[in-house]
Amino acid sequence: MSAPHFSQYPRPSHVVAHISDTHLLADGVLQLGAVDTVAHLRQALDRLTRLDPAPQALVLTGDLADRGEPAAYRELRELVQPVAAELGAQLIWVMGNHDEREAYAAELFGTAPGEGPVGPQDRVHDVDGLRVVSLDTTVPGYHHGELDDGQLAWLAAELATPAPHGTLLALHHPPIPVPMVPAAGLIELLDQDRLAAVLAGTDVIGILGGHFHFTSHSTFAGIPVSVAGATCFLEDPAPLDRFTSAVDAHQSVNMVHVYGDRVVHSVVPVPDGPEVAGRPASVVALLEGLSAEQRREAVSAKSSPLAEHS
Repeated sequence: MSAPHFSQYPRPSHVVAHISDTHLLADGVLQLGAVDTVAHLRQALDRLTRLDPAPQALVLTGDLADRGEPAAYRELRELVQPVAAELGAQLIWVMGNHDEREAYAAELFGTAPGEGPVGPQDRVHDVDGLRVVSLDTTVPGYHHGELDDGQLAWLAAELATPAPHGTLLALHHPPIPVPMVPAAGLIELLDQDRLAAVLAGTDVIGILGGHFHFTSHSTFAGIPVSVAGATCFLEDPAPLDRFTSAVDAHQSVNMVHVYGDRVVHSVVPVPDGPEVAGRPASVVALLEGLSAEQRREAVSAKSSPLAEHS
């Protein structure tokens, strides 16, 4: 079943689900002794299976495992891979500051452990002509982000040739200000001007990030930036007499819809809420049987029963 289409805009060319900060722990351990990160991720994935059109890719922007444990990455795969297969979606992993490169590379990409230092986990994915670059902004042993000269040169070489439908850059540390949570400035991506110089004039149409544990949007080098809220816990942007405050509530993921001339980012709450108004799915068939003018009268006219609660 394809989603109904009643808009003056065309359907999107690409649909991407943006998930961040899952923070899984091995052996059923609760994050901070209170947060069931596995249950929250299961709920988030269930929400994604309801969406129409379904995402063509699932992009997880880092902090996948809270302590970088191999068993946590294995559980992550066991949770996410079947859902991606059901949706027919590519899986795109991104390193975060809580992740450990050796376990991340071994468990998610099959890299043999113990063969020397594991370098930055940068990869390129082709999603039906939309290029998605997974860029590793992590610094081993630290929580802030950096990009070294080699990574920037690699990125510049990759972006030198435009992709058919442009490029999404996925990284953990978003290159934007964080006025709502000043503490985040202590662990932000350093030397952001160097990345801006690489992105100037390229086909990058959007930047996807995580790290902040709440949804935020901005621009960087003229490119829209979208930060997905975490599936584990929210960093409360309006705490009372606290420098930082993690709350087990308001988890969310983002949906990314790519059009020929723009990108739309939408927040999808993870928890279900009680419905207070709505219409049954059978209304779609009724509306599809009407002309555009009839649909406008049925839905837009304030006198129409269907317009109630619009």
